[in-house]
Amino acid sequence: MRLSGKAAAVIAGTAVLTLSLAACGGTKENETGNNKTPAKGGEPVTVTWWGWAPGYEAAAGAFNAAHKDVQIKFEQISSGSQGGYDKMLTAVKAGNAPCLGQVGAETFTSFLAQGALEDVSQYVTSAKDDFPEAAWKTVSLGDKIYGIPVDSGTMGMFYRADLFEQFGLTVPTTWDEFKAAGQKLHAADATKYIANLPTDAYNFSGYSWQAGARWFSAADDAWQVTIDSSANIKVADFWQSMVDEGIVSTFPSWDAALNAAWSDGTVLAEVGAVWTAGILESEAKNSAGKWAVAPMPRWAGSDEVGNVGGSPNAVLKGCKNPKEAAEAALWLSTNADSLNLMINEGGLYPASTAGQALPVMKEGREFFGGQAIFEVFAKESAKVNPDWQWGPVMTVTSSALADGLGKVANKSGTVADAFKSAQTKTVDEIEAQGYALKK
Repeated sequence: MRLSGKAAAVIAGTAVLTLSLAACGGTKENETGNNKTPAKGGEPVTVTWWGWAPGYEAAAGAFNAAHKDVQIKFEQISSGSQGGYDKMLTAVKAGNAPCLGQVGAETFTSFLAQGALEDVSQYVTSAKDDFPEAAWKTVSLGDKIYGIPVDSGTMGMFYRADLFEQFGLTVPTTWDEFKAAGQKLHAADATKYIANLPTDAYNFSGYSWQAGARWFSAADDAWQVTIDSSANIKVADFWQSMVDEGIVSTFPSWDAALNAAWSDGTVLAEVGAVWTAGILESEAKNSAGKWAVAPMPRWAGSDEVGNVGGSPNAVLKGCKNPKEAAEAALWLSTNADSLNLMINEGGLYPASTAGQALPVMKEGREFFGGQAIFEVFAKESAKVNPDWQWGPVMTVTSSALADGLGKVANKSGTVADAFKSAQTKTVDEIEAQGYALKK
């Protein structure tokens, strides 16, 4: 069967980069003992797992309590966009990567292209029907499987219900209404902001995704990059206009200052992925009970919803025990004890059908005033367009976009400048790595 253009492009890149990895020592055997093979005396296999999501460590504990022959050693690392992915890829090249790594759906293609993933099809293909097709696609290429989906990243709007009421703000249903609410709020109290300008590239991908502004496509065995398309610049200019009017704050994403602003009511809303719930619950504890969730604002004439991430557990290249690693990852994503921990501690929306059917998904959450927030996302997830395509060099793309967005606060750059810079640097990297490129 002839490969699709996308598949061929990825595999072509994989071949190039696998050779590159080998040339710099990537075939070196794992000498660290991170992923032990079974000892003759019956010592359990240890599967090392790198990740950062809330609830993962607790889920690893549940796995260990339920198994004797395999144990998971969870190690907390920085999030992918904050250096976690670079750490994993460096470890793969050095031959001492963990068996499992939290790799966002947005970066899975890049890892695959760089030859950083292990084919575990023989161990987990039978689990395909345990997941929606779109989720399974995030860890698949053709008939080969490279990991297990954990959660999805459907977007919604998290907002301070108490302060919306105090300032007489109606929950916005469109982006125009969102901006108008920001103007009204800031006019009433200049110390408060409707939202924060994200400096995380992937939040912006969710806004672009919703607006139909694609970043990548692949056809005729070549990649096309459209990060600076007019549709993307429209999204960029919308956020720039709110920056220029001073109605959004400009704290760095995932920074303690932003967490404090959520807690003390300086920033009233966050339009983000469903897993933002867990971040708010852990980082804005002082505002517990005051938040609520609504569908994300829409662009005029559209009912589409954005998506940010979702994090499969990838089996990384060089894993000494891929069978145990893949089966452990499958257990983590489908076992009720594991999922309940990740849902309650991390606010994750499970990718598996078993997870989505758990009773906890219909329960109210204290942090959100008792609202059953997952019911909002259950309705919204069906409105996410499944045709979004990630690119082959996402670490470069996201870094370039984040660097540009970081210049907006001090007015040394605009949001549109950030998109244009990301376009240029992405194209340069794709060409440098030997992928075919359609211009």
